[in-house]
Formats: sequence, C-alpha cells, structure tokens
Amino acid sequence: MQERFGSKSAIVALTALTLAVFIYVTTESLPIGLLPQIAQDLGTSPSAVGLLVTGYGLIIVLVSLPLARLTRRLPRRRVLCVLLGVFVVATCLSALAGDYWLLMGARMVTALSQALFWAIVTPAAAGLFRAEVRGRALSILYAGASSAALTGIPAGTWLGQQTNWRVSFLALSGLALLVLATIAAVLPDTPPGQGAADRGSAPDRGRYLSIVATTAVAVTGAFAAFTYITPFLSDVSGFTESSIGPLLLARGIAGLAGVVVVGYLVDRHGWITMTGLVGLQTLALAGQYAFGASPAGAVIAISLSGFTLAGLTAVLGARVLVYAPGESVMASAATSTAFNVGITAGAFLGSVLLPGPGVRSTALAGALLSLVAFAIVLAEPAVSSRRKVTRATTGDPLPESARVR
Repeated sequence: MQERFGSKSAIVALTALTLAVFIYVTTESLPIGLLPQIAQDLGTSPSAVGLLVTGYGLIIVLVSLPLARLTRRLPRRRVLCVLLGVFVVATCLSALAGDYWLLMGARMVTALSQALFWAIVTPAAAGLFRAEVRGRALSILYAGASSAALTGIPAGTWLGQQTNWRVSFLALSGLALLVLATIAAVLPDTPPGQGAADRGSAPDRGRYLSIVATTAVAVTGAFAAFTYITPFLSDVSGFTESSIGPLLLARGIAGLAGVVVVGYLVDRHGWITMTGLVGLQTLALAGQYAFGASPAGAVIAISLSGFTLAGLTAVLGARVLVYAPGESVMASAATSTAFNVGITAGAFLGSVLLPGPGVRSTALAGALLSLVAFAIVLAEPAVSSRRKVTRATTGDPLPESARVR
C-alpha cells in the first residue's frame, strides 16, 4: 500500500512539509486566540493586537511574488531549510519581545519566510508523487492547515492562558527546528523546472484569474469575521474566556472535515466544490450575524465557516496545479498573495468596524463579501480561455491530463 502511494522517503518528506504548514498557520493566527493576554501584557488595545495579523498578511502580499521570482532558480530543499531557519529565530524573538513594536518587527520577519514558503510548498509536495495520487498527497498537505485550527491554535491558546503567551511561541520555534532537520535529510534537492508539478496540466488564464479573484474576496469575508472571533464569542455569544479554546477546537474539527471532503471531490468536480464552499460560507457568516447571540447558533456558524475556509484552502492548491498558465511556483505565489490580501483586508476591515458598529458587524461584512465571491465563482466557466474544451456543467477539463490526481 505504501509503494502504491509513494516511497518511504516521499511520505516522510510530505509529513515534514505538512508539519511545516501546521506551524506556519498556527503562528500566523495564534494572536487571535491570545488577543486578551498579549494586549494586557504589552499594554495595548485588542485592535492593535489584531493588526499583528494584518501586518503579517500585508508582508506576504507585498513580497510573495518578488521572492518567488528571485529564488525560482534555486533548489527547493535549500530554500525551505533557510526559510525554516528564519522562522525559528524570528519566532524566538517574538517570544522575547519586550514591547508591541518589537513583537510586530519579529512577526514581520516571520511573515517574510512564510511568503516564499507558500509559493513553493505545493509544487514541492506534489512533485514527490505520481500524478494519479497527487490529489491525495495535497489533501494531506493541506490537512496541516486544518490541523493548525484543530489543535495548533486551540493548544497554543490554552498553553498561553495556563502559562504565558510567550511560551506558545517558544514551543512553535522548537517544533520548527525538528521539521527543518527532517526536510534537510529527506527532501530531494530537485532544481526548479524539472519537477513533475512545475507547470499546470491544463493551462487556462481566464479560469486561473477567476480563482485568484474569488480567493481574495472570499478570504476577506472569512477573516473580517474570524480575526475578532474571540471578542465576538465573549461579548456577543456570552462565552467565558476559558471556553474559547474548546470552541476553536470545534471549528478546527469542522475544518479538517472540510479538507477530507474536498479531497474526495476536487479531482472531478473542482468548480462545483469551490462554488459550494463559497456559497456555504456566505450562509455561515450570515447565520453568525443573525443568530450569534445564541450560544448554539454561534457554535454552528463558526463550525460551518471553519469547514468552508479549510476546504477552500485545499481546493485552491489543487486547482492551481491544473490551471496555472505558466510555472506553478509563480501561480502559487500569486494565489498565496490573493489569499493574504484577503487575510489583511479582512483583519483591517474588522479593526475598523470594531470600535464603531461593533464586533457583531464583522460577521455581516463577511457574509456580504462572501456573496460577492459567490457571484465571481459562478461566472468562472464563462471566462475560461479553453471554453471549447471544457465542460460547462462542472467547469472541469475533459482530458485525463487536466484532472488533478
């Protein structure tokens, strides 16, 4: 069974890359769960702590494409090892920061490493496996992001509440050091351009640009609500601080389920899967706004939004490897930029709404933006550059080579 999926070294390398995804996603969003602790310790406001997420995403937006272009000729194993080394040092500095601006600076350095990481990790992981099992391999990779929501952020939140928020960052730094050593030992040092997943299998500029636009708008909506989910759950839904970790855990379980479902559907029904996820996110955030004052309503809403956001992350990576109009590294960098435009814009929008209309309005804003994204993805087949060779009902290419396997 192992040989049918991949070699032992490929499986170990995929596991290490999945853990790296887990670490980066946990680190990026951990200030959300530790927002009250960080604000109190550093003597700043909750909205200022939220900007630690906004600034992080802004760096990724600005440098993903330039860094991908600058390093496109370098062997990926070496680049990944350098990136994880930067992560280890910068995250230690975050834990040791004595004031808000030192923490912000350390977070920005971490974001620099993450910007390039997202551009190369999908092609690096996909290239380890044969085309017919590549979709399954990518589902495992993206499970790292869902597992971050499932265990990483809740565990980091709990650890920070029980000890100090700094301990959570130190723990992530130590785990990253172990992952770095594993990647250095087992990941092939394949030169860019020679990997099995270095170009799209069915290049389509029109569909790719539609995917990028849908990503940016949908993620903006998701993070307008999610960045300030902690004050929403406490101030609107009436949950205690000690309940936040378990609630984020429930959201994470739903997210992992989303990745599993997408893994079964995306190979043959990519467009339908993406359309359904964006539509469900619209309903989830509208429900959070309308019924968030009810504890049961809040739990259902945040679980559904966790399912959709994690599923969307997985379907994006798989579809990029199909429709990339050029090198998959550059296409992944552009998609990562769009995703982080959404994170940055969503967090910023939430910070603007928080002192005015209040935290409940973040869910309404997220629902409206998700509705716009739904309209964009519905129109995707109409803008295809390969309209004569695509199936309008699913939006997927007909040839076998065009399907993510």
